This record gives sequence, C-alpha cells and structure tokens, in this order.
Amino acid sequence: MIRLLIVDDHPLFREALESAVRLVHPDAEILEATSLEGALETLDAADHVDLALFDLSLPGTSGLSGLVRLRKSFPKLPVVVVSGIEEPRIVREILALGVAGYVPKSTSKRELARAIAEVLQGSVYCPEAYRDLAQASPAERDSEQILARLREFTAQQLRVLEMIRAGLQNKQIAYELGLAETTVKAHVSEILRKLNVFSRTKAVIEVAKVDFNALRGEDEPAGARKGGRDARD
Repeated sequence: MIRLLIVDDHPLFREALESAVRLVHPDAEILEATSLEGALETLDAADHVDLALFDLSLPGTSGLSGLVRLRKSFPKLPVVVVSGIEEPRIVREILALGVAGYVPKSTSKRELARAIAEVLQGSVYCPEAYRDLAQASPAERDSEQILARLREFTAQQLRVLEMIRAGLQNKQIAYELGLAETTVKAHVSEILRKLNVFSRTKAVIEVAKVDFNALRGEDEPAGARKGGRDARD
C-alpha cells in the first residue's frame, strides 16, 4: 500500500492535498503533520513513507531551512514541495536541493494528482512554466553553490546556523538546544569550515545570498524547541 505524508499547517489545504492523492491512489494511507518537528517524528515512527508533500512555510521554520533539514534527515525520501512561492529564482533554489518535484499551490487538483503519479513512478515533476528557466545569473549560481554546501550540514548544524542568523550567542544556543556550550562551539567551527568562512558574521553574509527572507513563514525565533533530535545529528 502507498503511504504518503502531508506536511502543511492549514487544514483546508491538507484536505485538498489528500483529495488529489485519492485521485491517484484511492486506498493510499495518508499521514499528516503540521510542523517540521511533527513531520520528522512521524517519519521516525513510520516503517516507510513513499512520498512527502511538503509546504515551505511551516511554524518554527524560515526560508529553505525546514526543507534542508528534512532532506538531510531522510535523504532517500522523495519530497514534493507544494508552495505558494512561485518566483522562478526561488523555484530554482528549491530544485537545487534535490527534491522530487515542485508544485505551486495555485495548481489544479487534477494537475497535482498527475504530479504525484509522476513522482511515485520515479520522475521529477516541475510545471511546464518552470521547465525552461532562464540561464542562472552569477548571483543565482552563487546561491545554488551555498545551497549545495548546506546539504552537507547535519540537522543539528542547520539548527545552530538558524540561531546564529537570529543573532543568538553560543550560550543562548546551548540553552535552547539543551547542549553543552563546548558542543555548540564545535558545531559553529564545523559550520564555518563547511561554508569556507572564518567568522560568524561571514557565515551570515554567505547564507544571506540564499533568499531565506522571501520564503519566511512565521516570524518566530529560530530556536524552535529545546532538546530533541541529537541522535540523528
């Protein structure tokens, strides 16, 4: 039996996604999550999931950070991003993260069903309007390189990076994540190494080349919750 995970914090849109899934696989088992943490916990508990339909603008995440964490935590899971963001440059960044597809929320239910069917057959789905994106500008290529580096981060390093971007110091990060300050320092050092920079400020500047702000969902602090998922990190 096909099993899918729908990750979206809006009940009406979860219902719309489920309806589209049923057009393709009427008997599919559908799991739901309303946050990134909920999605990660659901995936941890499930024997297998064939596909995740993922909204970028989730509580406790900003920009592409949630998608990067999901891809890092479950690299073999096909993920289709279903988003209200339709700016071509952002779509390019999403696809650069190795997702199985991108579908705008303005897509019809029947087209969404077709996208789901294609991805479940092993294809990568992208709407026709985005298939012939213009040649990337130097700034866009730079952004894609940053995204490629972010894919090398562990889930914990991504969380620490989010907190650095939010202006938190090591002691505050340690408190938010329930870690020793020495552990946070080690994560910061590894973050700087992977970004090929020598200071926290330079790290923030590099990551700013990726348009996180244009994708920001909730304006809450990066410290989503204390403790948690260190085993995978």
